[in-house]
Order: sequence, then structure tokens, then C-alpha cells
Amino acid sequence: MDLNLSDEQKLLRESAERFVAESYDAEHRRRIANDPLGFSPAVWKQFAELGWLALPLPEEFGGLGGGAVDIGILMEAFGRGLVSEPYVATIVLGAALIARCGTSEQKQASLPKVADGSLKLALAHSERAARFDLAKVTTSANKTGQGWRLSGSKIAVLDGHAADEIIVSAHIHDHRGPSGRIGLFLVQATTSGLVISDYPRLGGGRACNIELFDAHLPEDALLGDGSDAVPAIEWAIDRAMAALGAEAVGIMQTLLDTTLDYTKIRKQFGRPLSANQVIRHRLADMAMQVDEARSMALRAALKADSAPIERARAASGAKAKIGKCARFVGEQSIQLHGGMGVTEELEVGAYFKRLVAFDTLFGGSAHHYARHAELSRRAISA
Repeated sequence: MDLNLSDEQKLLRESAERFVAESYDAEHRRRIANDPLGFSPAVWKQFAELGWLALPLPEEFGGLGGGAVDIGILMEAFGRGLVSEPYVATIVLGAALIARCGTSEQKQASLPKVADGSLKLALAHSERAARFDLAKVTTSANKTGQGWRLSGSKIAVLDGHAADEIIVSAHIHDHRGPSGRIGLFLVQATTSGLVISDYPRLGGGRACNIELFDAHLPEDALLGDGSDAVPAIEWAIDRAMAALGAEAVGIMQTLLDTTLDYTKIRKQFGRPLSANQVIRHRLADMAMQVDEARSMALRAALKADSAPIERARAASGAKAKIGKCARFVGEQSIQLHGGMGVTEELEVGAYFKRLVAFDTLFGGSAHHYARHAELSRRAISA
């Protein structure tokens, strides 16, 4: 298998890293952190102009037809700059689900707008009692003569406060009662009966909880033909975990580079810290953890379109392993910076917080080790 990047992918990496290095300095991050929106609309517009919003979308709907590896390249660069724009929520989750499940009319109505930056999306699926069980949904969608009526609550909706449309998962109830199927519904942010409570996320960006009180939706709000959407949701979240893993790799690489530079200039007893053999060993351990995490993120991206069990094993394996690597690299970086590592004067703490948030998003390492083991048993028995 050739794991080398193509010429186009190398150009994507170079342009993304250059953009992030020029646009995302400490001052920009502090300003965005205090902004109620949590990101910059001007930067989002630049993403559209650079073609990054269209990157994974189908070509017939204004996209560039890129894959999960291309997304990973972009997300690793985003990790280096702690980018807070709603790329995962809109592109990796929202637009991907519309492209996979939507009708031709729904795709034509939404995807070109996503590509040009005029439509932002979010996925509202997690519920408080689900405990990362993607098939456990209590939000209900009752069929009415005019369309649908949604009731329920969702938590941890990434960038839902900034979305123009929120894709909500709900248990479909038709005229015969509960159908046993989970459907996806396009809910306008201005829909009556939709209440959004947003809050800052650890490490930057925002999320929200939503409540639906008999929110009335038109007939065509149901995404696709009404077949069970759980396999599509699992597919999208596995891809999101691969993307977030690549972002974590970018964060870890930045922490490694920053720590290496710091130990070269910080002197103790007249010698640089890096002259100490114990410090060198710790830096070498950090470098190995970063390389292992990068390999796992790439594997998850390469398996993103494989058979469901193979794809899910790769995604959970990456999430579990990268979560452990991220915590190790983050903790070592904080410790090697000494007391300065937890002050706002240095950005090491901000990067570490984003890694802690990564470890808990879509399930922590313990959950994904267990999921990987269960999927492995299924693969063996099959």
C-alpha cells in the first residue's frame, strides 16, 4: 500500500499549514475565545474561497469529491492552530449525512450552499441517557397530516448555536405507532418550539443543548426515504472520529515542537534542559507517541469507506489509542514547561485542554477499547 501523499494532497497540506500559521496567532485565539459566536465568519468565508468547505462534497453538487484522507490533512493543520470554526459540525457530520441520506432535491438545496459558506449545519443526536449508544434515541417524531411534530432533548450539539439548520435524530412514530426506525430531520434554527442553550467547550469552540417542544416540521423535513438512519449515523461519527484524531495529532505535534524548543533555551544550573538525558528520553517518548497517533489517524481515514465492522474497528482503535497518546503528550508538555505550562502567558495549557476535550468527545478511550473488542469478536464469529 502506497501511503505517500499525492501532489494535490501535498499542496493542500502546505496551503493549510501556511494559512493557519499566518492567521491563527495567540491574539486571534484570545479574541475568538471571548466572542459569543466562538469563531470568525470572515475566516469561514475564506475557507469557502479556498475550497475547503467543498473538499469532501460530491462534484455534482459543487464539491471537489475529496476523501477522508484529505479531511485528515486539513484537520491536522487545524489542530496546529486550534482552529475553532465549525468544520466538523458542518462538513464532516452535517453535509456528509445529507450527501449520504438525502434525496436529490435535498442535496441540491443544501450542499451547494454548504460549499459556498452560506449554510452551516449541526448534528443533534446525543442524548443524556444514551451513554454513547448511538441506537438509543428517545426523541420522537410523530407523523401529522401536515408533516411532523418533534419532541425531546439533545445534548453536546457541536456548534449548534451557529447552525442555520440542525439535523435531529428522532424515533419515527407513524399512524401505526412506533416504527422502530430512527429518522433524521432537517430543522431550521428559527423553528418554533426549538430552544437552544449554548456554552463554551473546553479548549475552544462552543456546543449547545437543545429542547424540542412539539416543533412542527413540513413533510420534506425528513432526510431521505425514512429508512433507519442508525447505520448512516455510525458511519458519519466514525468519520468524525478519524477527523478529530487527525486534529489531535496536529495539536500533539505543536506541543512536541514547542516543548523541544523550550527545553533548548530554558537553562537550569547553567545548562539547557535538553542537555539532561532524562529530559531527552521524555522528549523521545513524546515523539514516539505522536508518530503512533498519526499512524492510527491515517488508518482510520483509510478505512473510512470500508465495510461497517472494519471501519468501526479502525475508528474506535484510533480514538482509544490517540486518546491515551494525547494525554501522555499533553501531560509531559505541561510538566516540562514547569509552572509556566499552566499559565495563560503560554499557550501550552490551551492545547492541552483541547486534547482533554478530544478524549471525551464521542466516547473516551475506555469506551472505545470496549467497542473495539466487541467488534473484533463479531468479526471473528462472522
